[in-house]
Amino acid sequence: MAALEKPAPHPLFKLATELGPLVIFFGANAKFGLFVATGAFMVAIVAAIAASYIVTRHVPLMAIVTAVIVLVFGGLTLFFHDELFIKIKPTIIYALFALTLGIGLLLGRSFIAIMFDQMFNLTPAGWRLLTIRWMFFFAGMAVLNEIIWRTQSTDFWVSFKAFGVIPITAIFAMAQTPLIKRTSIEPATDEASDIERGDITKS
Repeated sequence: MAALEKPAPHPLFKLATELGPLVIFFGANAKFGLFVATGAFMVAIVAAIAASYIVTRHVPLMAIVTAVIVLVFGGLTLFFHDELFIKIKPTIIYALFALTLGIGLLLGRSFIAIMFDQMFNLTPAGWRLLTIRWMFFFAGMAVLNEIIWRTQSTDFWVSFKAFGVIPITAIFAMAQTPLIKRTSIEPATDEASDIERGDITKS
């Protein structure tokens, strides 16, 4: 069975679609304030999703969920003219991801492959440990966002969101490489992508 393949965008394109909306958010906040920045961020995130689909004909589930929450909480921010909604948006996203992974563990599944659009296959123990690590990471990021927006200035929070979150996440993701290599098994195939990837119940 041939390995499952999906169009792989250029790394710079992927970086632009992920970091671009945050840079726009930061720049608009510095020049026009948080409410204008929120509107610009909403437009930029939709543009990034559209560009990703046009180039790859595929959008990761995690990106779609994030975009929906950005639009909902961004809309609430602008409608009520209240900074609270956009500031708690990351908390909601991280808590939702942590909860999803926790529910998956209870169901004997790992949703990491689906959430991150990954095409690797691990042993059941590998899936379980990787899921637990990401679950606690997301929970920790939710707590961190709450601490920062409640104790620091809006500008500091925006700077952290724009230039702190992605490096922290990238470092954590790279730190999982030894686990993935150590517990990898056969390449993911069409069948494995739906049946075996993420199964933590097999012995």
